[in-house]
Amino acid sequence: MSCIRFPKQITAGVTFNFKVNLTAYPASSGWSLVAYLRGESAIDISSQADGNQHIFNITAETTKAYTAGHYGYSLRAIHESGAVDELESGVVEIKADLASISGATDLRSHAQKTLAALEAVIEGRASLDQERYRINNRELYRTPMETLIKLRNHYRAEVSRERAKASGKSLFGQVVRVKLR
Repeated sequence: MSCIRFPKQITAGVTFNFKVNLTAYPASSGWSLVAYLRGESAIDISSQADGNQHIFNITAETTKAYTAGHYGYSLRAIHESGAVDELESGVVEIKADLASISGATDLRSHAQKTLAALEAVIEGRASLDQERYRINNRELYRTPMETLIKLRNHYRAEVSRERAKASGKSLFGQVVRVKLR
């Protein structure tokens, strides 16, 4: 069977439409599809039949109640006889409904937040030369600067990959040209 490619993102507060046409599980033969999402909450999304196609059509009013976060999902074909087949599983992200956020909120990714924190620590440490010190039987150990720099470089690369992916560029950050002979 070919890959279904269930969407990797759902935005709360926006209509969710997704169509699937499976010759092995036609809707007209008693099959239905259910996507089980588990994470911040439990969400079950059932398809509707349209000839042989399975259509997921969830209104914006329904998705508005979805809690943002990362969810594991299992897409299953269920026959009216009771047979159940798992067609696909993975992770889907439910993005927050920006229209419903009224106060200040930080919508940066984990990598963006961590990179900013690491850069702040490095900037604050630039004038400190002690890696550790002791005062009255109490010791303070600081993370070595080279470790902080390695972490910063790691998170810079991760943020760069996120930005490239969001803009539709290559995830590897470079254009690869191929010449066929």
